[in-house]
Amino acid sequence: MTSLDPERPSHERANPPKEVPAGRTSAGPGSDDTRAAAREAAAAARTLGRHLGVLAAGAARGAGRRAAGAARAAGSAWQGLAARFRNRATAGTSPLASDPTASGPERPPTSVPARLRRHPWIAAALALVLVPALFLAGLVLYSFVTLPPLGGVVPEAGQRALTVEADDGRVFATRGAFQGQKLTAAEMPPHLGQAIIAIEDRRFREHWGIDPRGLLRAVYRNAIGGGVREGGSTITQQYARLTSLNQEKTLRRKIQEAFLALRLEATMSKDEILLGYLNTAYFGAGAYGIDAAARRYFGKGAKALTLPEAAMLAGLVRAPSQLAPTRNFGGAKERADVVLQTMVETGAITAAEADKARAQTITLRTPPETPPGTNYFLDMVSADAKKLADAPGDVTVRTTLNLDLQSLAEGVVARRLDAEGAKKKASQGAMVVLNKEGAILAMVGGRDYEDSQFNRATQAKRQPGSLFKLFVYLTAYENGFNPETVLVDRPIQIGDWEPQNSTGRFKGAMPLRSAFAQSVNTVAAQLADEVGIPAVIATAHRMGVTSELPNVPSLALGSAEVTLLEMTRAYAGVLAGTAPVDTHSVHAIRGAQPQPLYLRTEAKAGTAIPTESRAMMLDSLQAVVDGGTGKGARVSGLPVGGKTGTTQDYRDAWFIGMTPDLVVGIWVGNDDNSSMNRVGGGDLPASIFHDFVQRATAQLAKGRKRPSAARAEPAPARDVPINPAPAASLRGVPEVIDTGTLAFRGRTIRLFGVDGEGGALARQLARYLRRREVTCAPPAGTEAKAEQLRCQIDGDDLASLILTAGGGRAAEDAPADLLAAEEQARSERAGIWGRR
Repeated sequence: MTSLDPERPSHERANPPKEVPAGRTSAGPGSDDTRAAAREAAAAARTLGRHLGVLAAGAARGAGRRAAGAARAAGSAWQGLAARFRNRATAGTSPLASDPTASGPERPPTSVPARLRRHPWIAAALALVLVPALFLAGLVLYSFVTLPPLGGVVPEAGQRALTVEADDGRVFATRGAFQGQKLTAAEMPPHLGQAIIAIEDRRFREHWGIDPRGLLRAVYRNAIGGGVREGGSTITQQYARLTSLNQEKTLRRKIQEAFLALRLEATMSKDEILLGYLNTAYFGAGAYGIDAAARRYFGKGAKALTLPEAAMLAGLVRAPSQLAPTRNFGGAKERADVVLQTMVETGAITAAEADKARAQTITLRTPPETPPGTNYFLDMVSADAKKLADAPGDVTVRTTLNLDLQSLAEGVVARRLDAEGAKKKASQGAMVVLNKEGAILAMVGGRDYEDSQFNRATQAKRQPGSLFKLFVYLTAYENGFNPETVLVDRPIQIGDWEPQNSTGRFKGAMPLRSAFAQSVNTVAAQLADEVGIPAVIATAHRMGVTSELPNVPSLALGSAEVTLLEMTRAYAGVLAGTAPVDTHSVHAIRGAQPQPLYLRTEAKAGTAIPTESRAMMLDSLQAVVDGGTGKGARVSGLPVGGKTGTTQDYRDAWFIGMTPDLVVGIWVGNDDNSSMNRVGGGDLPASIFHDFVQRATAQLAKGRKRPSAARAEPAPARDVPINPAPAASLRGVPEVIDTGTLAFRGRTIRLFGVDGEGGALARQLARYLRRREVTCAPPAGTEAKAEQLRCQIDGDDLASLILTAGGGRAAEDAPADLLAAEEQARSERAGIWGRR
């Protein structure tokens, strides 16, 4: 009988220890159990990896169900694994080891999904890390595979810019994208490259295309600044974008930009990259490349730039449209000062050199804006220049436009239509001014180019009415008739056509001079029938009419459709004595080379008009103005001839008149061809002619020296004031009280001839004058009130600049030049004259 040992634990009594087989040593409870636990852990890890892979793939494809299922499975796996850890720990054994002595059936291993299901936050955290990482890796790979070649972005072939000069050499407009000349390493001033590096990429010489330090600095400054205040792209990255990529703002483009920057650094030197960037970057106002910018703003090549000019251009690349000095000179000057300061900080220049550069005057050689009213003329010049010299590269075009007459033409058309147009239901007008040689001195294609680019002087075809009688009478005078020949104003019928007079009455017998002056329709119809419509058509074509003219009796009264330019050209032929007159808008075209691309020579003379016939025609034209339908065009002390034209139901009203020097054609009407309120050629058109010619004659008599168009001379540079200030002048940087009042160190002066405006206009003037020196003096030859001065800035009259920009009104005692400046602003609807 076996006795029980009261001192022995009960589990030892029930389960005696097993014998260790021969050849094996006991390593304690961790021997076989450790190996089993390791195998189980490896299996669990593989299962967990498979489920995490399923989770990541499902999230990347957007397959929500599979991702959610994988997450639940992973959570279950993690929960099961954690439970086993807890159970083993409680039993006092390794949590990963199995207990071979445990009683009861063996439990199957818990799956990884089941374990992860118990802790879903772990799966979510893994997904948040893995999914973006996989997406970013895929995007980087895709960006690399679709990487474009270096230099793949090429400017459109044949694209060029026009710099447009008036007939006196003044630059008044620019069009197109300026490309300039490619700057070479030998031509680049040292301070130009230093300025770009200082303001755009201080570590350009040190990094390898991408600058992590600069990128982190930009991120930090943008974060504390509350917006994008600084970019992290290097010069190399910017050059890669300009030459190889589009301008879309996407992560893919930024990745490709970085790849290309690394490739550039591997294939090009730093100096080559910097030079390429300068030759490609955009500097505002349509200027691409540093040489184009230097010529656009300063009228010189890039190699001739001074330090302050180079600093100003370097400051533009960050915001070229906002800081272009032609629009925002004050902002561009402030930015240039920042560039100079950064050059001091980087050691490129000394503080003394920066101060000296800031003190230097920067003079622009291009007007701030193209006058809006000249755009109709510019459209025609652009097409003409392409026909005359279709060469690549930027060109300068010397035109026939007289800026003084152009401003006057725009002003008189706008003023008359503003005053009477609404009452008389006339909404549009057009004007062409020619000299005897056919040069187009002024052109108004409509009231507002921004509203409509349709040129009513060259594109609109309208019936000319009695204006066409010029060809009927000239044909008759060349075939034996004369101004004293008598015909009878009476009812007539030619075929099925019965012409009527505008008055509805008949005057009986009258000489042709009177019939032409009074615009009698029945007499013109009889004359055309007598000489033959084909002969009238031949005369019109010989005089320069190119439109199709139908062979019908009503053609005598202007039933065909023609343009204002071709009719004005025909009348100019009578004044010149030869026809057709060669109407033209271009004197010369210059490119980069000294030799002109085009130079107008004397036009081949047209067919001479018989002297006697021409004299009779001029006499008849003068009779129209002296006592006929064109009396409203008379100008005291000046011989004037012309002809009125009015179409059926007052849809069109014309007047073409001439002086010994000018031929002026005017049309008034509506774009929708609606009727006006009884407006004939002797009404608004004749009045506009009178207003224009009266003042144009005085302007032409005063004259302005014109550089030789035959030698295509460029306009002289204006680096110094035209009128040096007298010794007692007031000089300094003023404060702006309003646009007509300035303060110099406590002394307040008023600009002579300007009634100032406050508010936004005054603030704009203050920005324009910021840190710029102004010189003022009493107006010469004019009695002015105390403290009324005329001021100049960079050689230009400040009062004239203000009035031209619409920054104020001309005072009652303003001289003629300031009245003309106000008239220009009014015609262009600039500043205070803009439509509300």
